[in-house]
Amino acid sequence: MKRFLFTAVAAMAIGSSASAADLASRSYTKAPPPIVAAYNWTGFYIGAQGGYGWSQSVDIAGLTTDTDALKGGFAGGTIGYNWQGAGSPAVFGIEVDAAWSDINFNESAFGVTFEDRIRAFGSVTGRIGYAVDAALLYVKGGYAWADNRISASAFGFSLSENQFHSGWTIGGGLEYGFAPNWSGKIEYMYASYANENYLTAFIPVGVGIGADVHTIKAGINYRFGWGTPVVAKY
Repeated sequence: MKRFLFTAVAAMAIGSSASAADLASRSYTKAPPPIVAAYNWTGFYIGAQGGYGWSQSVDIAGLTTDTDALKGGFAGGTIGYNWQGAGSPAVFGIEVDAAWSDINFNESAFGVTFEDRIRAFGSVTGRIGYAVDAALLYVKGGYAWADNRISASAFGFSLSENQFHSGWTIGGGLEYGFAPNWSGKIEYMYASYANENYLTAFIPVGVGIGADVHTIKAGINYRFGWGTPVVAKY
C-alpha cells in the first residue's frame, strides 16, 4: 500500500513538473503581437522648388491671344503646415510659396525690341490630400500673384514698366516621404493673373495685360516632426 501511494505521488509530481515546463516554454516562444507603423503628416515644413512655366493665353487690351511664346524656368521656396487626424487618411493644410522667374517672351524686328518677363510669382493656397502611409495625393488652390515687367527699345530710346498682378490658382500633385523628415513632390498648377494697365504715362487709358500660366515643378521639403511612426498593436 505504501509503495502504491509513493508511486502515485511521484507520477503526479513528474506530471506537474512537465506541465510547468511546457507552460514556461510556451510563454517564452510565443510570437510578439504584430505592429503597424503609419506616418502622420501633421506639422510644419519648409522646402525648395523649381520647374518650368509657360502661357498659352495672353490678354492684351482686352484681346485674348493663344500663344506659347511666354515660357521659361523658375526656382524658389515653400513653407506650410499640415494636419492629419489619428487613423484618418485625410490631410488638410495651408501652403505659401514664392519663386524667382525667367518666364519671358521677347521679340526683335526692324530695330525694335520688346520683352515681357514674369520676374517673380507665388501663391497662398489651401491643400486637401489623401495619405497612404508615406504617400500623399493632394489638390490645392487659392490666391496667386505675379511681378511682371514689360520693356521696349527702339532707335536709342527705351522704356520699362513693372506691375503687380493678382489672380487665382488651382492644381495638385503627389508627395512622398522618402526618409525621416524628408519628402519630395511633383506638382502641376494653373494660374490666372488679372489685367493691369501699362503705359499710362503715354496712353491715357493704358494697355491692359494679363496672362494664364501653367507650371510644372519638383520640390523637396524638410518636415519638422514628420516621419515618426505611430505604432498600433493588435
